[in-house]
Amino acid sequence: MDLVIVESPAKAKTINKYLGSNYKVLASMGHVRDLPSKDGSVDPDNEFAMLWQNDAGKSKTINEIARSVKEADRVILATDPDREGEAISWHVLEILKQKKVLKDKPVQRVVFNAITKAAVLDAMDNPRAIDAPLVDAYLARRALDYLVGFTLSPVLWRKLPGSRSAGRVQSVALRLVCEREQEIEAFVPVAYWTLIAHLRNGSNAPFEARLTGYDGQKLGRHDLTDADQAASIKAMLEAADIAVQSVEAKPVRRNPQAPFTTSTLQQDASSRLGMSPSVTMRLAQRLYEGVEIDGETVGLITYMRTDGVQMAPEAIRATRQLIGDSYGERYLPKDARMYSSKAKNAQEAHEAIRPTDLMRTPDEVKRYLDGDQAKLYQLIWARTVASQMAASVSERTTVELVANGGGHEANLRATGSVITFDGFLAAYDTAAGTSGKDGDSDDDRRLPPISEREKITREKIDATEKFTEPPPRFSEASLVKRMEELGIGRPSTYAATLAVLQDREYISIDKRRIYASDKGRLVTAFLEAFFKRYVEYDFTASLEEELDQISAGERDWRDVLRAFWTAFSSAVNDISELRIAEVIDALNELLGPHIFPDKGDGKDPRACPACSDGQLSLKISRYGAFIGCSNYPECNYTRQLGAGDGDGEAQSGPIVLGEDVESREQVTLRDGRFGPYVQLGEGQKPKRASLPKGWAKDTMDLERALRLLSLPRLVGQHPESGKDIQAGIGRYGPFVLHDGMYANLDSVDEVFDVGLNRAVAVLAEKAANGGRGGRRGAPAALKTLGDHPDGGAVTVHSGRYGPYVKHGKINATIPKDIEPEAVTMEQALELIAARAEKAGKKKAPAKRKAATKTAASKKKTTKAKAAPADAE
Repeated sequence: MDLVIVESPAKAKTINKYLGSNYKVLASMGHVRDLPSKDGSVDPDNEFAMLWQNDAGKSKTINEIARSVKEADRVILATDPDREGEAISWHVLEILKQKKVLKDKPVQRVVFNAITKAAVLDAMDNPRAIDAPLVDAYLARRALDYLVGFTLSPVLWRKLPGSRSAGRVQSVALRLVCEREQEIEAFVPVAYWTLIAHLRNGSNAPFEARLTGYDGQKLGRHDLTDADQAASIKAMLEAADIAVQSVEAKPVRRNPQAPFTTSTLQQDASSRLGMSPSVTMRLAQRLYEGVEIDGETVGLITYMRTDGVQMAPEAIRATRQLIGDSYGERYLPKDARMYSSKAKNAQEAHEAIRPTDLMRTPDEVKRYLDGDQAKLYQLIWARTVASQMAASVSERTTVELVANGGGHEANLRATGSVITFDGFLAAYDTAAGTSGKDGDSDDDRRLPPISEREKITREKIDATEKFTEPPPRFSEASLVKRMEELGIGRPSTYAATLAVLQDREYISIDKRRIYASDKGRLVTAFLEAFFKRYVEYDFTASLEEELDQISAGERDWRDVLRAFWTAFSSAVNDISELRIAEVIDALNELLGPHIFPDKGDGKDPRACPACSDGQLSLKISRYGAFIGCSNYPECNYTRQLGAGDGDGEAQSGPIVLGEDVESREQVTLRDGRFGPYVQLGEGQKPKRASLPKGWAKDTMDLERALRLLSLPRLVGQHPESGKDIQAGIGRYGPFVLHDGMYANLDSVDEVFDVGLNRAVAVLAEKAANGGRGGRRGAPAALKTLGDHPDGGAVTVHSGRYGPYVKHGKINATIPKDIEPEAVTMEQALELIAARAEKAGKKKAPAKRKAATKTAASKKKTTKAKAAPADAE
């Protein structure tokens, strides 16, 4: 029996069917070990030795693999055909060596680019050894990421409490986002005028022409900035004679794009389908691992982590055959199109992303897929077919017109185009469901027939004032594209890079646009001020090239690490000696336009609004950064970092809501480091209350503020204990409290009017649940996935701490890169199994501890009973 090791259960199940009973296929469930998250896991002083730790949640999996190796005649490592796949195989092999279960059994490495029977069997016939240079490249990347993270994060934490390193590549990606924010903030709109002539030809057909010159001077789109001149030219055109000067029509050929790579798939799926890179990669993984069609599980696409653009010869032949049969010979170029990768040293799987069988059309397979899977498959299928089709041909027409009047001459231009042969657009635009998106934006309109010296009549002249616009914020697609252009990171890491930045709250994504948070801008400013070299685009790209050289066997991985670490550790040592005041000065300088924006009223934007002569400055506390006054403690004005950008509301200081009639003190609305709050009076320790979730600042008045400040309020005495019941708002929302036990209320409003009977009932429900879990029990299921193999439903829920899957009493958190609506039964079973194993390990020591405690208690009791006799 031969043992085959792959990553996922789905892949194992499919391959097992292909190989038959002489093979046993097991899944490693991804990586089986990693560097532990503690100092010393990589030792630069000992040739960068790495301390690996087995994944605690994978012990059962590792043991099963080890047991199966003992029974096997041969071990075949069949993980994915990229660097990570090579690393997983290497880790599995190293663990098996440590367990001394291999003996003299042969170990082979096989790779296949698609999970089809033919591809798998062909791979089995062509085994190889583990690719050592590819493993070395993985080790170098892993060590680099660890050293940067665990060396830089402590420095950030000391100098900027609450911050930590985003990561080697992530920090550079974050800089891109922050720089775009700076460009937008620094942008000053400029007014300009456009003049459009609405005209008709000799056949009375309408068309439009744009002003391009006046009195011999060329005018670009933004060149006409004077309103008086625009009005003068408009008046001249309204009285001028307009004639056709020339008409030029020329064909424009447009070639199809190459088949998808990882990054281009992420970009197109984002712009065309609105899918994030993480969602795209999860769906692509499912298509790669396969679905069951007519009783057989087949992979629908080739491996999805690649920067190669070429296709296998047999795939090109099949594509051309389909084009000829389905679209006709006119759509088939004489020769096959050959593409080459722009990547300098592509180290992912080498073939482009394509369907494993083009005869499986989107219409035929969609009944086996969910909606999003079907859309992505359709996109991949269409791009693959289009890549081998003929170019599209358009006729682009340019009409130059001249207007004379009042001693002045103006030039006008009308443009238009019409597709004379759709070519590849027949497959890509229609099948991809995005007709027209690849067209020319300004020239898509058609012009009526126009000839030279033709009589032109004027309908009207429009003069419109417009304003230049700032550069757009990055979308996930445009950021991925920019990272690829700069050589930052590698395609397979782009989705993870964005996920890390979101998880650490350095960026947010709203309506598919990426925004840098204040925390992210603070970290970027710090790195630019004190570690500039390590967030420079050229440096990061050159380091990626060195890592690629390692994977090609051209560089020693330790030499690359040694050169990096020598300079980096020196920079860290230098910054460690900096005083906090020096850090604040540098950040004030770099972030000044953002945190102290000029309002344009001539006033100093850093002047404290609460005192006469204080200056606002960035301040650092144990909880993070905020804005405070230089006259502290005499002036205690503070506000959140970034609060009030744009409208200046937060910079106006405390807002007086009114006066409390009992204390005669002012009630104010303020901004603090943790959000808006209301405050009663001033003094050393004035009473404060944070605005609860859902309460907006602009809805606050004196009455609502006093109600908040009155909390916690006494509801009454419990009828059984006679002790007070209080109602208030805490970290987890509104509650009632009695004798140390909290019970949740349904809403914030209920805190202010809950009566004694209702409070007692809520507390009784909580007590009936053992004093745990609140009064509402488990949230309703978002969806039911099906029955667990051991019986009972597997459901998806949304909880206080995020989405999770549930089976019986086991709740397993759904990772952030998986949408709860998209989680599959297979994923749920893996999560539940891992959670159950983890819970079992925790339970065993607890049982032993309880048994020890019980034994000790019995011993103590025996001694206590014997005490009187001993005393006598």
